[in-house]
Amino acid sequence: MDIPTKIKELETENKLLKEENDKLKKQLENYNNSRKSYYEKNKEIVNQKAKDRLKKLAQEDPERLKEINRKAYLKRKEKLEKENIEAYFEKELI
Repeated sequence: MDIPTKIKELETENKLLKEENDKLKKQLENYNNSRKSYYEKNKEIVNQKAKDRLKKLAQEDPERLKEINRKAYLKRKEKLEKENIEAYFEKELI
């Protein structure tokens, strides 16, 4: 197989892969939009279900609830520290 035909094959394959990539991106966008619109329309229901799950968890396994709350606290703390560090360095650069 000579080089020009190999290049043409690779170019056609590249074109097909780009088209497939675009198609999949559109499908993913449609999927995400439908899920997002569901949560926007049913915000109260979703929040109520989450509250009910937490109440049920508190009754069944309070230790697990403590663990979940601690993880959430540590994540918030880490995020806040990261934002503070970034803000500090932004001030230093200005």
